[in-house]
Amino acid sequence: MGGMLWDEPLDAVLRSVAEFIGAFFFFFIGIGAGVSVTIAGEPSLLLVALANGLALAIAVTALGHISGGHFNPAVTIGFLVTRRIAPLLALMYIVAQLLAGIAAAAMVRWLWPGTFAKAAGYGAPALDPSLSSGEGLVLEALLTAFLVFVVFATAADIRGAFKIIAGFAIGLTVSVDVMVGGPLTGAMMNPARAFGSHVVDNSWSNAWIWYVGPILGGAIAALLYELLYLRPLRPAPPGLPESAVDEESVATAALE
Repeated sequence: MGGMLWDEPLDAVLRSVAEFIGAFFFFFIGIGAGVSVTIAGEPSLLLVALANGLALAIAVTALGHISGGHFNPAVTIGFLVTRRIAPLLALMYIVAQLLAGIAAAAMVRWLWPGTFAKAAGYGAPALDPSLSSGEGLVLEALLTAFLVFVVFATAADIRGAFKIIAGFAIGLTVSVDVMVGGPLTGAMMNPARAFGSHVVDNSWSNAWIWYVGPILGGAIAALLYELLYLRPLRPAPPGLPESAVDEESVATAALE
């Protein structure tokens, strides 16, 4: 599997296409729900949180068996720093996710009537005035850490519950994170989601918060789960077959 990207380039492309499709679906539903509740005159944090969580749960359940269902550069980088995905494939995933973010925000800009979508910045996150940029960074990092930890516990660890509950634990984590952090930072937890809206709205105020925070939080959570629950089981570096890293998985070894 180590030479998968070169021996079977179509496989890597198909996985990246799945990442684009899943991320586009997730982002489009999330941004669209935020605009639509405003149009309906019933702005509701709960509805937006559920829309985001359910969309991600559906996308992960539908496409997780193809690409792993990352749909988020913070998740992909978490897999990269723990050597669970080949670097070139990780780059392809991240490019697909960023393009999906731009496409989803652009589609919302095109389809939604009046000024509602523009007023919402086409989904661009905003920092609550009561928060400093440092506090916003920490909150985004913490929310993303929760998400990536759950991803590793349910999907990366083969002892997890993915086969039973599929992507719904991951989606529910997004929902509760939005309920907590939505009013403060937008609870992006996803650099691609923020980037797409920033590009379409051409608004870059404090944009670095939604890139650096999730990447930091996701990497820390991934390494923490790896060190606490996977690596101590055997010193050999991990690598599931899906990762394109030709090494025995530590999680697999633990079941032997």
